[in-house]
Amino acid sequence: MLLHAAIQEAGYSADQPVISDMEISVNPGELVGVIGPNGAGKSSLIKTILDIMNEVKGDIHLTKYAYIPERPIFYERLTLWEHIDFLLSVSDEDEKDFTKRAEELIDLFQLSAVKHHFPENFSKGMQQKLMIILAFLKQPKIYIIDEPFMGLDPKAVKKLLSLIEKKKSEGAGIFMSTHQLDTAEKICDRFILILNGRIIFQGTLEEIREKSGLHDGGSLLDCFDALTEGEPHEG
Repeated sequence: MLLHAAIQEAGYSADQPVISDMEISVNPGELVGVIGPNGAGKSSLIKTILDIMNEVKGDIHLTKYAYIPERPIFYERLTLWEHIDFLLSVSDEDEKDFTKRAEELIDLFQLSAVKHHFPENFSKGMQQKLMIILAFLKQPKIYIIDEPFMGLDPKAVKKLLSLIEKKKSEGAGIFMSTHQLDTAEKICDRFILILNGRIIFQGTLEEIREKSGLHDGGSLLDCFDALTEGEPHEG
């Protein structure tokens, strides 16, 4: 198991937990999608898993990982390629192989013309592409991904999905939060449905359809609506 978390509660202060009573796991070769409306607790769950939430009660076990945040984060005054050089300097990988993979990923996402430019001057989509490149260069056992499709054009989304599928086939796990439910339906092996800081259900799409009573091919959105009917949505 690449990730297992049993969280009693977590929050930004001890007296105001934002998520509670959550138990999750990710296995090798598995893509688990975290689904919920704005303010449901998806990003807070990821912060808790990554040990950057202020107050946490529970146990979290996480193997070597790479993280793609919802909002791109860069070092000031470092070019795209200098970010890659820095990543190489803190890794134990062969320089030749690492550089070859970097060049391939830069070419794949069509950033070759700007590899010596500063990311702070990039568009949101270009910044997101660089975050993806840096994450997939690390070759971890599990990828933690928060809203990866925001700002990406359709071709870039397709390339990211191909990378995810390739890493899954190699045994990596993926833990991904997304609002793109139609895409999530097609690629996720299991789902964790979150509302108001709690898990309302988790399982495969077929299990979610069974639980929601939508046996005849109900969409993930339809199932979520059915399972949360009458529940107040915070945020």
